[in-house]
Amino acid sequence: MSIALKQVFNKDKTFRPKRKFEPGTQRFELHKRAQASLNSGVDLKAAVQLPNGEDLNDWVAVHVVDFFNRINLIYGTICEFCTERTCPVMSGGPKYEYRWQDDLKYKKPTALPAPQYMNLLMDWIEVQINNEDIFPTSVGVPFPKNFLQICKKILCRLFRVFVHVYIHHFDRIIIMGAEAHVNTCYKHFYYFVTELNLIDRKELEPLKEMTARMCH
Repeated sequence: MSIALKQVFNKDKTFRPKRKFEPGTQRFELHKRAQASLNSGVDLKAAVQLPNGEDLNDWVAVHVVDFFNRINLIYGTICEFCTERTCPVMSGGPKYEYRWQDDLKYKKPTALPAPQYMNLLMDWIEVQINNEDIFPTSVGVPFPKNFLQICKKILCRLFRVFVHVYIHHFDRIIIMGAEAHVNTCYKHFYYFVTELNLIDRKELEPLKEMTARMCH
């Protein structure tokens, strides 16, 4: 990684603390294996496939946490340019607008400026991945029965961060020299969610043309 890129992805740019896996746990080993595959330059399509004999929920949990950390970092690099003035709605171009709903404060889908939407989104995900009842870290503690449904919603909303960054802020990513890094992260995410059928295809529409050029 170039010095310039290291400066782009330095620690103080991270939105919030990273969730880590405890050494010695099955999930830590899976995380290490997934990282080793990526670092070895293995084909991303192959890297996302569920390893033989591994539990699907464990594999998804590892990737959801990792994608949260990485996408959080990507948004952190451009967040100073994503303001209520530049982005008064959370959108992906003129055709797509995302409204926030969390069944707490926002019980109905609500139009919000992009930075407010992003903060609520990252907080919402962070609460879930740090909830032991949803993402258990102790060996032998089962995942909840609706775990994959929860992860599908998290991944669907994380995809919207890519949509907003690519359509509204990619000029900043290019200026920072981070284009290759962001593209690789996106390709990894796209291959993972499509390999395991974790996002409805219609949600992928906003980046369909770019994805076709990049991933096929």
